[in-house]
Amino acid sequence: MNEKEKTKRPRQTSAKGNVPQKRHYKKRTPVQQEHSDTPAEIQHKPRPRQPKEVKRTAVRIIPLGGLNEIGKNMTVFECSNDMFILDCGLSFPDADMPGVDIVIPDFTYVERNKDRLRGIVITHGHEDHIGGLAYLLKKINVPVYATRLTIGLIEGKLKEQGLSGKVNLNVVEPRKTVKLGCMAVEFIKVNHSIPDSVGMAIHTPAGVIVHTGDFKVDYTPIDGKIIDLARFGELGSKGVLALMSESTNAERPGYTHSEKTVGESFDKLFQKGEGKRIIIATFSSNIHRVQQIINSAVKYGRKVAVFGRSMVNVINTAIELGYLNVPDGIIIDIEMMNRYESEKIVLITTGSQGEPMSALTRMAMNDHKKVNITPMDFIIISATPIPGNEKYVTRVVNELMKSGAEVVYEAMYEVHVSGHACQEELKLMISLTKPKFFIPIHGEYKHLKKHSDLAIQMGIPQENIFIAEIGNVIETDGVRMGVVSQVPAGRTLVDGLGVGDVGSIVLRDRKHLAQDGLIIIVIGIERSSNEIVAGPDIISRGFVYVRESEELIVNAKHVLVSTLNNCSNAELREWNTLKGKLRDALSDYIYQKTKRSPMILPIIMET
Repeated sequence: MNEKEKTKRPRQTSAKGNVPQKRHYKKRTPVQQEHSDTPAEIQHKPRPRQPKEVKRTAVRIIPLGGLNEIGKNMTVFECSNDMFILDCGLSFPDADMPGVDIVIPDFTYVERNKDRLRGIVITHGHEDHIGGLAYLLKKINVPVYATRLTIGLIEGKLKEQGLSGKVNLNVVEPRKTVKLGCMAVEFIKVNHSIPDSVGMAIHTPAGVIVHTGDFKVDYTPIDGKIIDLARFGELGSKGVLALMSESTNAERPGYTHSEKTVGESFDKLFQKGEGKRIIIATFSSNIHRVQQIINSAVKYGRKVAVFGRSMVNVINTAIELGYLNVPDGIIIDIEMMNRYESEKIVLITTGSQGEPMSALTRMAMNDHKKVNITPMDFIIISATPIPGNEKYVTRVVNELMKSGAEVVYEAMYEVHVSGHACQEELKLMISLTKPKFFIPIHGEYKHLKKHSDLAIQMGIPQENIFIAEIGNVIETDGVRMGVVSQVPAGRTLVDGLGVGDVGSIVLRDRKHLAQDGLIIIVIGIERSSNEIVAGPDIISRGFVYVRESEELIVNAKHVLVSTLNNCSNAELREWNTLKGKLRDALSDYIYQKTKRSPMILPIIMET
């Protein structure tokens, strides 16, 4: 059989077994086909093939701090059955939190899901990023990943909390990646006001999420290590799903100045302070600033003494790890300071924010054991007041000046530059990474809103920008993104050794006591006979001075006696009811006479 015969179609027989008649198909012209009366479903036109929807693994971003607030930065990333934490910081108490030492995030959600937690990654060693870590590690012991200096500072925190040697701490270099379940975190070098700061590229099944951490663009950093803009650009060229970028300086136009400008100012001020003792207050963690102070001290032949517990701890860690270059004999012990002439000394101290217990504040209030401020002191405050701290800093400056010292602060000279990116640097980060979605982080609402406006200017659609709140669950599958639910989030107050035992009711009572004071009513009742055998006595604390308000106190006792006389035997037996009656009667009388509402605490003693 030849090839032609092989390809010839076999003829089919009919049901009767006869050879069927040959069918004649009339060829239609295109016009005929177009105007055919045959229904479309009979014409067997090929239908367009529907693309199969690819199922993508959802990734969830859950901020537990750092949004609509300054500090307390903490974010959870989830994918499938894996989760990790990025940063775990603290913030400092507001004026409406009397007695509170620090504020940390609410760890409830993390504790509930601790079996899924694969690790904690840290961007840098500032308190608002590592200050809450020890409190979390006491409850959940998981590996921690950070750069070398950050790990050194974390070790100091863990030692204070009795966790030294009990936590798996891992040093990660920039451009290295840590695998955490179905996600991988790449460390990327950035500039900030502390060495070894990094941003993060989080590689997930849904796409790459870039988290900048705190950053600025400094082309002349003190340590010579420039922000890795090339890597951010490389990620952007390959495709970034979402950018989470810090917003602290989003209201400031232009660029942040280089840290080197502060060194130049120090050089001029050391000349100006010739013949005087120089005292410089700065952030304890600003190691680059400390390095420049030491450089100027060496140049002008001065010795350096360090004050403040946090300052001493950070400087010792930085020297030990090689992040501070200090010639032998330059740093002297506090006890040896008096062996040198005042004009040969530089004091580096904490207290740039006017903290009540800091070394500089105690010096200003003439309450420091080793330093008395005199007209022979030249004081430099090398920091900008954090919003809310302005009045504290002003108070310290005033007291220092009253002692005759010359005080220099940021408004007068360039003695401080920010560690955070201004508008042009924020726009540069957006243009390099080219994100599909944008989430502004690290700032109050006004900072987040201004940053989102910058993102819109850079071409990101408004519907792709999310100004989130702590506790929001932001979910993305690589195509869409949105807030899908809410988890427990808020603040936990730390007071001394107590963590979380100071709540809203305790704070309310503390505010009440601070505003109006306390009155205690003491009564002795003989239980068997139900007779009042002592009192009522009145004790006042923070309300009025009893010796100067005898008439008020005597009349208040009369009110209490009258209330007791009007009580039935049943009411005298029911002490809770009796306490309420005494409290209401005295409260009404006190408010009528003084227009104050002190806290009233009745105490009934059984005799």
